[in-house]
Amino acid sequence: MLAAKNACEADHADEEQEIDEVTAALAWHDGDAEATIRTLLADCKHLREQLALTEIAMSLGFTRGWRPACARGNEAEQP
Repeated sequence: MLAAKNACEADHADEEQEIDEVTAALAWHDGDAEATIRTLLADCKHLREQLALTEIAMSLGFTRGWRPACARGNEAEQP
């Protein structure tokens, strides 16, 4: 019971210390917006490549019919 209480308190503390991700990304690049965008685009490219490799390597039985997609939400439905 004590562990559950500590977990709830830790979740609450995380909410209070929520970090603005945009500000953090810009700070990582010393305020250089272009460098930030280039890094984020490179990260997206890398993750899409990893997703493509994963899709090739995994079977439908493993995922119970689910297939990963590069597009998000409504983007997947558009032609």
